Amino acid sequence: MMRGQKIVEEAGNEAPRQDLLFVCSSGGHLAQLMTLRLWWENYPRRWVTFDLPDSHTRLKGEETIWCYSPTTRNVKNLFRNFFVATRTLRDRRPDVIISTGAAVAVPFFLLGAALGIPRIYIEVIDRVETPTLTGRICGHLTRNSCVQLEEQLVMYPKARVIGTLL
Repeated sequence: MMRGQKIVEEAGNEAPRQDLLFVCSSGGHLAQLMTLRLWWENYPRRWVTFDLPDSHTRLKGEETIWCYSPTTRNVKNLFRNFFVATRTLRDRRPDVIISTGAAVAVPFFLLGAALGIPRIYIEVIDRVETPTLTGRICGHLTRNSCVQLEEQLVMYPKARVIGTLL
């Protein structure tokens, strides 16, 4: 079984996994989701991320929705991304929302929870001593939290260890 495939197939079992929505910051967050390509390339999907050069390169040919950055401690962009999330989830409701963070995931997980859309949060590999703020928030908004290292279970005791993505 391909890395990551099992986590999505088992995630909640609420609906068949057909239409995926990946929500993440650019850079390392996006790079970690890209490693699941052998799995996700078989499904209809869309991406929500920042309009930056690395995103354009990595997502060439992919359906992409640009969101607002920076998101760290930026309340204005948090609200702007709520509108992006509302429009995105209204226009074509995905079967599952998958994210490695960062803050752009929060509005999508909040609205996804309200709409009953299954959500999967994967904590980034480089956080082993303290959880990310996004992980703490999104972890409360899903039954499907994943970590990449056994050591991260201290922060997320109910999470599934999926192995390293990078």
